[in-house]
Amino acid sequence: MQFELQATDTNSKARAGVITTDHGKIETPIFMPVGTLGSVKGVHFHELRDDIKAQIILGNTYHLYLRPGIDTLERAGGLHKFNGWERPILTDSGGFQVFSLSAIRKLTEEGAWFRSHIDGSKHLFTPEGVVDIQRSIGADIMMALDECTPGTADRQYARKSLDLTMRWLDRGWKHFRETEGKYGYSQAYFPIVQGCTYPDLRREAAERVAELGADGNAIGGLAVGEPAEVMYDMIEVVNEVLPADRPRYLMGVGTPANILEAIERGVDMMDCVMPTRNGRNGMLFTANGIMNMRNKKWADDFSPIQEDGPSYVDRVYTKAYLRHLFISQELLALQIASIHNLAFYLWLVGEARRHILAGDFSTWKPMMIERVTRRL
Repeated sequence: MQFELQATDTNSKARAGVITTDHGKIETPIFMPVGTLGSVKGVHFHELRDDIKAQIILGNTYHLYLRPGIDTLERAGGLHKFNGWERPILTDSGGFQVFSLSAIRKLTEEGAWFRSHIDGSKHLFTPEGVVDIQRSIGADIMMALDECTPGTADRQYARKSLDLTMRWLDRGWKHFRETEGKYGYSQAYFPIVQGCTYPDLRREAAERVAELGADGNAIGGLAVGEPAEVMYDMIEVVNEVLPADRPRYLMGVGTPANILEAIERGVDMMDCVMPTRNGRNGMLFTANGIMNMRNKKWADDFSPIQEDGPSYVDRVYTKAYLRHLFISQELLALQIASIHNLAFYLWLVGEARRHILAGDFSTWKPMMIERVTRRL
């Protein structure tokens, strides 16, 4: 994997670049749709490619490991062959799922024990094992196993958690460098910076991660309960340390405003389930604000969902029609809303990139923040 830094905003740390993988190029800053099970819920790949303009999608190691299973993926020739997505794929290590399934997991020095949410069977994720699993999945970018510390954790817990994550990282990095991919193309491995909301722990973790010289680096353990301003502070602390010549991936973030704030602080890659999950519940993000499509105010609004600004694929659909679909519990509503929101997110980061390259990101971004946070 290669990363070319093309431009940096003169009044902020916002960056534009290009990541090159064996499955294609990724223009940054980029938002990555989440395809937990090897699919983005309710969205065809031709829509991801042609309408949403997705350049990379995510898969989840925990879920793919349990179903369809590593043997099936290996027989298919990896996830790209299994699902037909020919562009880059990133897989997370399952660490967040271990965090979110805390009632049925146990962390040890060896790794993370957990019980399957499908059948209750017991499994162990080790730092080495998740490298092997992601080798079998065939992701272009693989993530290190970590513990995602809750945003409200006290310092003692955060210290202990970070130390465990760093020991796991040493093992995972060593195993990654001693193994090779299975399908004839290269794979990158991103360490993850943890440290909760404690600046000194974040800085320490970033320094240790930077020393490895990995192809890229990730920032984890944010947007998990801490205030947004604290999240932004932690991003600043970490990005002061992480090398500028490698892409920086902020995991699991977030709202359109979160994304713009992160880009301003030097983040290159982001992902979140919000555009599809919120879309399925009737919330639409637009260039002019946020709409709840179940509200009666849209019942007789026959204007397009997006009246001005970016031209999305749903220009043909009216607000009244989409509200009718949601109220009627028609499955098409979920699909339209998911495609719309993802198209908006990809448009938003594309606009951010355009303004970074043009040199006026710092004047564009406050105006855009004001627009995307309105409640319509």
